[in-house]
Amino acid sequence: MRLVPWLPDDLLRRLDDVVTVYGEAMNYRAELLEVRRGYIATHVRRPGFRAVATLTAEGALAGFGYGYRSAAGQWWHDQVRGALPKTARGTWLTDCFEVVELHVHPQAQGHGIGAHQLRTLLGMAAGATTLLSTPEADEQRSRAWRLYRRFGYVDVLRNFHFPGDERAFAVLGRTLPLPHPQAAPAAGAGPTTDPQPRRS
Repeated sequence: MRLVPWLPDDLLRRLDDVVTVYGEAMNYRAELLEVRRGYIATHVRRPGFRAVATLTAEGALAGFGYGYRSAAGQWWHDQVRGALPKTARGTWLTDCFEVVELHVHPQAQGHGIGAHQLRTLLGMAAGATTLLSTPEADEQRSRAWRLYRRFGYVDVLRNFHFPGDERAFAVLGRTLPLPHPQAAPAAGAGPTTDPQPRRS
């Protein structure tokens, strides 16, 4: 496995693969994936866009992650802003990198790929804080939750419902930059064990 940074056009060239990994990781129906394809195609042009991908030796996409500068007028930003007290808005949203997607194909999960993607993505991010949303789940049983907690993400909103989605979500955040790791793990080398402050 090798992790590579992606420019917007790199992601668009592999959009079919990105949507496939997204669908397998999230277990979404085909009609929802077509809607998501359109969103992703517009996300890559937003200010501060950063992306990473994990590729197999054969070049297949094993995982990906991306984010951008969270700003007024963006749907997710405005939903979260509207739910936060004024002081929390200033703390979390003034200079924020939003982790929009972070996924690993189910067959590649459990080998530290998600942690490597997240650490690399946040290392590329500009901003004083980072936010993400993830479905509510048992923190001890969910790989995503264990990953985010290991990276020092704390509760910003809990049991929040985005319009049009019946699931409850948590919005989690942490400050940037990340502490410098003792040694950066290689993709697939196993989970990180750093004790700091993490959609899905």
